[in-house]
Amino acid sequence: MARRVRDANLESREARKSSKLKARDKPHWRAIERGLHLGYRKPKGGGTGKWVVRHYLGKQSYEVETIAAADDNSDADGVAILNFWQAQELARKGMVKRAHKAAGRGGRFTVADAMAAYLEFLEANRKSAEDARYRVDAHILPTLGDIEVASLTTEQLRRWLADLAKAPARLRTKKGKTQQHRAAAHDDESKRRRRSTANRTLTVLKAALNHAWHDGHTPSDAAWRRVKPFEGADAAKVRYLTVTEATRLINASDQVQFRKLVQGALQTGARYGELSRLAVSDFNPDSGTVAIRQSKGGKPRHVVLTDEGAAFFAQLSAGRAGDELMFRNAAGEPWKKSHQNRPMADACKRAKLTPAIGFHGLRHTYASLAVMNGAPLLVVAKNLGHTDTRMVEKHYGHLAPSYIADAIRAAAPRFGAIEESNLTPLSALERRKQSAVTPR
Repeated sequence: MARRVRDANLESREARKSSKLKARDKPHWRAIERGLHLGYRKPKGGGTGKWVVRHYLGKQSYEVETIAAADDNSDADGVAILNFWQAQELARKGMVKRAHKAAGRGGRFTVADAMAAYLEFLEANRKSAEDARYRVDAHILPTLGDIEVASLTTEQLRRWLADLAKAPARLRTKKGKTQQHRAAAHDDESKRRRRSTANRTLTVLKAALNHAWHDGHTPSDAAWRRVKPFEGADAAKVRYLTVTEATRLINASDQVQFRKLVQGALQTGARYGELSRLAVSDFNPDSGTVAIRQSKGGKPRHVVLTDEGAAFFAQLSAGRAGDELMFRNAAGEPWKKSHQNRPMADACKRAKLTPAIGFHGLRHTYASLAVMNGAPLLVVAKNLGHTDTRMVEKHYGHLAPSYIADAIRAAAPRFGAIEESNLTPLSALERRKQSAVTPR
């Protein structure tokens, strides 16, 4: 027997008649199976509502059909009038019938179908699918989209991965225009970055194909299981700013709204996407925290602010509506994907930061300076949104005060082979002062 999916707003006629459930033309949907939704359309003028079923067809298209009247005013008869549980059962029977009919036509299931089903799964059950959707549209569908999943070969996927790693980085291009690319660079760091991008896209492809395999759309996962990511591609050197450099960057940001965005990143360590979705009401002046409700990992968190950070957000949110976005661009619009790149590059140039740093480097700056000032790795990890300290240890652990470093510096041999020079380097104390974070 199929499991029953509960919904307190739909499963009883009393709940459906309640004012909490708004009358509207658009149905109130409830997912009951992957790719299958049961909806209830509550009429605006009162009367009996209708049960509606939505079937996912692939390639971001759906088919919607009304199946029966709801038992709002009359007892369910199992045919023309259905209660919530009967509507669920009928919807599932329809799904099975459609699947059998599709199988009779050959049941060809392509990579594009697998991607569409996986993206729908992400949006319904996990985190935001924005990054995955971008990778699917830009890097997967153009080459692999029309290929049947069952006919994919390991050699084919390895060739796709190698070609992706060689392709130049894409530039933001207007819709309808030919895709623009950054001039190809052949240094080791550029090569590592392209391989890292290819690895992340391979992760999305494998996840979608595994999702299709678990759903029975293909008999084997061997073709992509044998494809391995590039080794050493994710071992990037963490670039961070000193407090002095960060101050120069803030002052060099000539756009007022971008300057606020930079300050928000330095005060929270939040990702660009998290900051762009932040609402005024997400700042809590009583606790001195900012709520990140939608994160890369799919789990919400509260970022604890310093006194300086709390004062910054208090000033930024003063007199504004709670549902308003905390950060907007110079045109008053939300910050979208890649919109931060150009003003960040311009600000780095004016601040004379060499090498320049990307916006994500502000997150590294926050974490690096916090660790160097003695913040426990677990505390930094929680503020950054990591479930444990592994990522923080990997990227910032070497910056933390360590008994190993103290022991080596005290006991390792000295050889007296340093030549004299007229240049006087900054002392460790002076460097630490330059990197000091304003205390709470």
